[in-house]
Amino acid sequence: MNAEARRQFAYWRTLIAALGDEAQVEGVDRVHREVLKDLGLPALLGDSRASVDQVLKRDPSLEPLLALPVEGEALPEDEALKRTMLYLKSVLNVFGNVGGESVSAEEYSQWLADVRTFEKASGYRPGGLMRGQGTGGGPEATEGDVQEALDEIARGGGLMSEPEIQAGLRGIEKRLIDRMKLREVLADAKLAAKLTPSMALTEQLLRDKDHLTGPALKHAKDLIHRFVKELGDVLAREVASTATGELDRSVPPKRIFRNLDLKRTIWANLTNWDPKSGRLYVDRLHYHHRAKKLNKTRLVVVVDQSGSMVPAMVNCTILASIFAGLPKVDAHLVAYDTQALDLTPWVTDPFEVLLRTTLGGGTDGTCAIPHVQGKITDPKNTVVVWISDFYDNRDLMPWFTQLVRAGVKYIPVGSVSSSGYFSVDAWFRQELKALGTPVLSGSLKTLIRELKSALN
Repeated sequence: MNAEARRQFAYWRTLIAALGDEAQVEGVDRVHREVLKDLGLPALLGDSRASVDQVLKRDPSLEPLLALPVEGEALPEDEALKRTMLYLKSVLNVFGNVGGESVSAEEYSQWLADVRTFEKASGYRPGGLMRGQGTGGGPEATEGDVQEALDEIARGGGLMSEPEIQAGLRGIEKRLIDRMKLREVLADAKLAAKLTPSMALTEQLLRDKDHLTGPALKHAKDLIHRFVKELGDVLAREVASTATGELDRSVPPKRIFRNLDLKRTIWANLTNWDPKSGRLYVDRLHYHHRAKKLNKTRLVVVVDQSGSMVPAMVNCTILASIFAGLPKVDAHLVAYDTQALDLTPWVTDPFEVLLRTTLGGGTDGTCAIPHVQGKITDPKNTVVVWISDFYDNRDLMPWFTQLVRAGVKYIPVGSVSSSGYFSVDAWFRQELKALGTPVLSGSLKTLIRELKSALN
């Protein structure tokens, strides 16, 4: 069997293994083991239960093959084929072998590790496809989706488009989390420690928090807190360059050494230079102004917390807390489904906010209007960010129109995720565009950029 025949065989073996036809798998696996042996690859590479990390531990010399070759540089034939075998192993582990009826914490963590390997082998930065941080809800990945993706590989066409891969990964992760006996896992400290914080896991924990007690509740809170902190660190770096106010020269500078303007002081006293003694006599000191003009902009973030919007609730709760820490911003947070909750007292602590929310239920944004209306005291110095998929009460539209006409900076945003995947009601999309406030992309970076512009 020549190299090209081996490569095509590897593609079809991956597809057959993913579809789970045991009779066919048994036949192709015999040939697969022979191919692995001829290439000098560990037999573990053909074991469906093994992760790519375990294969690399068996043979560390294979790890450099996971990286994409330098453009224009061709690998030797056998090396290229070895890389293909490793890559297809990561594909199969991520899209094909996704656990049985129940999933253990160890299996879930191993799947996340295989996703990271798949990202590396596909040329993405770590977390480029699915960080678990900020990922959106996305549609469920069905067996048909997996087959379509693997068919695409077998035709040599790659794994479809990046948004399709991201949506598929989110769907698979959600299915894994749904099949985990999460309460039993959380009750065991050792098993809980194996869980890797992610958006899907955080969503499941938030939905189940009212049914958790004792050690299970403690471990759940620890996981949520870890995820919130990790995502908060990422978002804080995005927000970091936001302006903090202009110098207020009407306030005299504090006459302390830390504020001493050394260059200006020397320049102003040059006429007091004594060449004989070689000394500069200072009779006037100058100081830097540190006080800032803090004309605070009121930021009101309104988040739909219905079932389809959980990732947006998590992302925007953290984002609101970051902006609340800026001296130019007076941040407020309101969440709603069919009832609204003013979460402003806890806006600086996203962990507390998330524990106080009840996720799921219907959607009626009109219940949030009184909460938001009471916060608008200076329309021209107010920014209202409304985050929703807008499958909502159409009576909201006249009120949105009033906000814009009053001078409020109104920013409607689709379901916020790190990937930008989102769906928005077509009627609201058209009406908001006609109002001159089109719905922003669901990308977190887009929202941060728009907020920084509105608040500067």
